[in-house]
Amino acid sequence: MSEGIKIICDNRKAFHNYFIEDRFEAGLVLKGTEVKSLREGKANISDAYAIFRNGELYLLNAHIAPYTQGNRNNHENLRTRKLLLHRSELSKLWGKNQIRGYTLVPLKMYFKKGIAKIEIALGRGKKAHDKRATTKEREAKRQLDRIKKKSR
Repeated sequence: MSEGIKIICDNRKAFHNYFIEDRFEAGLVLKGTEVKSLREGKANISDAYAIFRNGELYLLNAHIAPYTQGNRNNHENLRTRKLLLHRSELSKLWGKNQIRGYTLVPLKMYFKKGIAKIEIALGRGKKAHDKRATTKEREAKRQLDRIKKKSR
């Protein structure tokens, strides 16, 4: 990865469940204890998704564990968090998100120059036969790579 980026967590399940089309980098509105917990690497976005409310984008079901040295003012685990994007990016996402079958899925959460960011993508859901075909292609590619390596 490039300099100044520390990956907190990634969502491998998203590539299995969705065809990923467009990717966007968004900022997160966080509380202090959430940032400290993220610095410890305690986050999970495998079940998370983004939705529009009143023209703004929000992240739901993203689990950030409570900070270990936090006091009674600690944050909730699955709190709804606002995502920060430029107006043009929001309007582009809004238009594509209205099309049936598209979902806004987080791919990875990371620190970039000390600021928490999340990469969200516009994904179209895969059917069971699409998932099987993807797995079959991946296995065929691995087999081919093994044969190439052996022949050297």
